[in-house]
Amino acid sequence: MAFDTDDRETLARSLARVRERTRALAAPLSPEDMQPQAMPDASPTKWHLAHTTWFFDEFILGPAGYSPPAPEGARYLFNSYYEAVGERQARPERGLTTRPSAVEILDWRARVDEALERMFAQGGSALINDLAPLIELGLNHEEQHQELLLMDILSLFALHPGAPAYRTDLASAEGPAAGPTGWISSDGGLVEIGAGQGGFAFDCERPRQRVWLEPFALADRLVTCGEWQAFMADGGYDQPAHWLSDGWDRARAEGWRAPAYWEEADGVWTRRTLAGREVVDPDAPVCHVSYYEADAYARWAGARLPSEGEWESIAATRPVAGNVLERDILRTAPSAGDQLFGDVWEWTASAYSPYRGFAPAAGAVGEYNGKFMSGRQVMRGGCCVTPGAHLRASYRNFFEPHQRWMFSGLRLARDCA
Repeated sequence: MAFDTDDRETLARSLARVRERTRALAAPLSPEDMQPQAMPDASPTKWHLAHTTWFFDEFILGPAGYSPPAPEGARYLFNSYYEAVGERQARPERGLTTRPSAVEILDWRARVDEALERMFAQGGSALINDLAPLIELGLNHEEQHQELLLMDILSLFALHPGAPAYRTDLASAEGPAAGPTGWISSDGGLVEIGAGQGGFAFDCERPRQRVWLEPFALADRLVTCGEWQAFMADGGYDQPAHWLSDGWDRARAEGWRAPAYWEEADGVWTRRTLAGREVVDPDAPVCHVSYYEADAYARWAGARLPSEGEWESIAATRPVAGNVLERDILRTAPSAGDQLFGDVWEWTASAYSPYRGFAPAAGAVGEYNGKFMSGRQVMRGGCCVTPGAHLRASYRNFFEPHQRWMFSGLRLARDCA
């Protein structure tokens, strides 16, 4: 995509806005909060601040000749998985890297932001046009890390015996009571999914595909915490008949008895959120469950998880709105039915694999999504910490089936005769 002079100014403003929001999301944290890594899947806040800075320095400023001085070892320490760039710090060891300090990382971010401003002010139209697709990718990449930053700080604070809040001024999570589940019926047939030409989409969302769907129905709302408690009370975690073999083994090995971050005391279930410890709201969507748990619940409920084609065919007809990062709730909230976006990522029954005709981009940025197309399940719809600009029917998120630290829930589907 080429950008003219007006687009150049818009792109520069968007870049400044996204970079500032990342800094603002880290602002409630102390340097001590920014350093630890809760588990191998998570990353320290300091690392997110550094990696998103590294991305612009490595792929945009460096090739354009505007790269400022970086902390010693930054190219090794803050490369995530780009093998074409070079060696990198192992992910499980990110929390052990105490130097450079959080202050040094924030100073580097400021230098990179100044260099980006200078590049936009001094660079010719040809340079900016050439770099525009990478800048747009970098913006969306940084917004993904905004979501990851909040997921990872919750995973860290959830380990603290005092159940601290990331912020104490978050908006209320109140909403309407969940009514009976309704069903959105579809005759199926030959439908199109995936991102069309025009507008930003990640490479894994393209090219647009035709898929055949048998008649089905999709639940008009998410599964709630109250419904999940009924599953628990009925021995859902104790009955292997509901579970895939790998899921049953994982549940036994890790002692799953409830969603992640839930705790029970004197018969009352609470959950840890970015606002601190809260009593579980039975009307709120259940959150922080693995694919294995979601699949087991669906079997117990006499239903199944939807395919991503089924989900997208319905979502494409619905308003793109919901409880997302900009609402400043940062936790699940009861919401009106027939809303397919926000609150929690929704597990699907579809394995994360390439669409027919998928081809990764040339160079290191081609490693962005394609290399992960194995051993993961597709999730759809966004969540309460997803930047709203990422909501679209075609967006494919993906996680490993045992993972639970993301804001993950489910919506049921069933076959129709």
